[in-house]
Amino acid sequence: MAEGHEAVDATARVTSSRERVARSILDHGPSSAADLAERLGLTQAAVRRHLDALTAAGLVTSREQKVYGHRGRGRPARVFLLTDSGRSTFYQAYDQLAADALGFLAEAAGGGEKGKEALAAFARARLARDAERYRSTLGDCGDAEAKAQALAGALTEDGYAATVRSAPLGEQLCQHHCPVAHIAEQFPQFCEAETELFSQLLGTHVQRLATIAHGDGVCTTFVPRAAPPPHTETTTTNDATAAPGRNPA
Repeated sequence: MAEGHEAVDATARVTSSRERVARSILDHGPSSAADLAERLGLTQAAVRRHLDALTAAGLVTSREQKVYGHRGRGRPARVFLLTDSGRSTFYQAYDQLAADALGFLAEAAGGGEKGKEALAAFARARLARDAERYRSTLGDCGDAEAKAQALAGALTEDGYAATVRSAPLGEQLCQHHCPVAHIAEQFPQFCEAETELFSQLLGTHVQRLATIAHGDGVCTTFVPRAAPPPHTETTTTNDATAAPGRNPA
């Protein structure tokens, strides 16, 4: 019986560590084995065993890491990201009843363009509930980076596991999890309304680069950095050439 308990405990530990690996990818986006090992305090060998098991179960897939800017020698590191099945194990907000209700709403509004407009109005109204809370979180943030960081924190509290990373000419607001990704996959009005809200909150035009609903690993929104004020040169008039008795100014 003692041996049986030990076997159960060992299995539980493996399952727990495997869930931590999957959750870390969910929270931080595409990650290398080295990133995961450092983040979770595990050996790379242990992480790779968990990744192999998650891949075999269809919960994780891998690709070469995208390199921004100058690319050094050698092949880019391989990063791991959750598949749609992997994400679905974390979904709690998704419910087939919600999808059916939205489909009924679109049809009841007349279908076609009228149905799309009704869904867009619903998506905006749903986000409006959180808009004021997000605005208060942004508070007196000055530049675009500070606003994006504050918004990422608010989104994380709502289950979106959001981070901000620097990019040429601006910031990238990354949402590593979307509680309503399956709904947004069927009804893109939710992604569009969210992009509109981000633009309003950040006070600038933003660009949605990728979405989980469309099969990307992370929802990524580009937030442009404010351009510096134009440099103006001041010219002074030489007193020697100024007309006598007149103020050069």
